[in-house]
Amino acid sequence: MAGRWRIAGLIMAGIGLTCGTMAHAGSEKPRNPADEAVYKDRFAAFLKDPGNFPYAPMEPLKGARHYRVLPNATAAKSGIRAATLETARAYAESNRSTAFLVWHKGKIAARWYGSGVTAQTPLVSKSLAKPLTAIAMGRAIALGKIKSLDQPLAEIMPELVGKPKGRILVRHLLDMRSGMLDQGFSADPEHPLNRCYIGLDHGDCIINDYPMISEPGRRYAYANAPSDMVALVIERATGTRYGDFIAREVLGKIGAQGGEIWVNRPGGLAHSGCCTLLPAETWLRMAVLLVEDGLWNGARLLPKGYVAEMRKGTPQNPNFGLGVWIGEPYKPRRGFGAPGAPGPQVLHSEPYLDPEMFLFDGNANQTIHISPRHKLIVLRMGPTPPAQPEWDNATLPNLLIRGLKK
Repeated sequence: MAGRWRIAGLIMAGIGLTCGTMAHAGSEKPRNPADEAVYKDRFAAFLKDPGNFPYAPMEPLKGARHYRVLPNATAAKSGIRAATLETARAYAESNRSTAFLVWHKGKIAARWYGSGVTAQTPLVSKSLAKPLTAIAMGRAIALGKIKSLDQPLAEIMPELVGKPKGRILVRHLLDMRSGMLDQGFSADPEHPLNRCYIGLDHGDCIINDYPMISEPGRRYAYANAPSDMVALVIERATGTRYGDFIAREVLGKIGAQGGEIWVNRPGGLAHSGCCTLLPAETWLRMAVLLVEDGLWNGARLLPKGYVAEMRKGTPQNPNFGLGVWIGEPYKPRRGFGAPGAPGPQVLHSEPYLDPEMFLFDGNANQTIHISPRHKLIVLRMGPTPPAQPEWDNATLPNLLIRGLKK
């Protein structure tokens, strides 16, 4: 599924409930028969292969009016040894990658695409969309549409006044401390994990039916629901549909190509927490925006200090900030759920050579590593790498840092 979970080990432990037996708060509401027929078809497709669920319908996501490809560095001036770049490219290719990009100090040092993929091909992002939600929030704050990361949702969405979800702060949707239920799997079509993900009114479902299991800010729980709620918050705060806001205030401002975004129904609410399709270089540009502290060509797009906030962990999970993962403190294996919870664990064979390293990380090892110290970014996108030899999150960034010319 769109979040970083495989079927094995998906039912989360230690939260006082099991996903298969929880009461369904919205199951008694009257439902439109036509919508129900669509939902049943979606659910059947989802059960067949949750990791490759076909996103539909999709809407165009406009890019910049005038797009220019990021400049390439010559081999002599890339700042990285040619042999190192080739070794890194070979590692990416051997791990079923379809896109591999290296950016160093303002220019592209390596650009490689697999069979059938070009610089214009929109790629499935999985949870790379979660850092995009943080960028969108930062842009809305910079525009004065949202007061701050610490604004409670009740001030933006009046229907949440007096309710537990109204006490969620904007930052809690980004750092996964909303208090809402962890990501998981259920074969029950009525379960909120399903209704609030693939339903035709998933936003309403998240607001009214998705379970709160703790007070906001007290517990880390990685999930799609809080990240999908970002689209609602952006739309309420700005009066603009989420995809249009992203197109105008993010992609347009960084000169990026557009793609497609998944919506729950034609003209409906976008899924902000996953599944946006954009070319590899568009994702790279978002990382460049962050490594440049929210500036693009000298223009400030994100509030001063906002990127530093993104890179701060929380007491509940020191390795997760606002939509991004943080390299320190070092862990040989880092999961996606709460520290110590069951679930997939990603290998980090050694600490990052830049202790300030942070990254975008989506399902199937979609990774964009960002090294502030070396002004270095490496992107890998594509299908899930082979099980053996195991994908190592430390390999590409550390290989490239070791290959920097003195």
